[in-house]
Amino acid sequence: MKQNSTVKEQSLNPQPIARAHAQSEPVREELEPRVSVALNAALEKKAIEPVVLDLREIASFTDFFLIVSGANERQVQAIADEVYESLKKSGSAAARVEGHKTAEWILLDYGDFVVHVFEQKARAFYDLERLWRESKRITLTLEGNATEASSLRRDS
Repeated sequence: MKQNSTVKEQSLNPQPIARAHAQSEPVREELEPRVSVALNAALEKKAIEPVVLDLREIASFTDFFLIVSGANERQVQAIADEVYESLKKSGSAAARVEGHKTAEWILLDYGDFVVHVFEQKARAFYDLERLWRESKRITLTLEGNATEASSLRRDS
């Protein structure tokens, strides 16, 4: 498509390159230390389906999303509390925490990364993995096994 084409024309006729990027393979790399602390804290409270999205190339407001689920409101709150306390002990205070009271979706904002703790139905409804599908998925190593982050996604 021409470089001087209108935005409307570009949106109606997306280029194949953009589609190929949207379906990129998970990236194998070391997690930023604070993201690792948050992930380990969430797993300590039996978080379900952890996913880390690398947003550095597509977003300016943060670098990573850590997305996890809990089976019910109490577990969602326990996961968020453990992440908050673990990072606080390591010297990182959350800039903002939202949704703790309702515990359907708790967001912990640490500036360069954001932790999303969902109740399972809310995670399926909001589907951040689909919304941010152009991001890179980081391969997580859980309990000594390399696990493709894409394999952690629900097939519903």
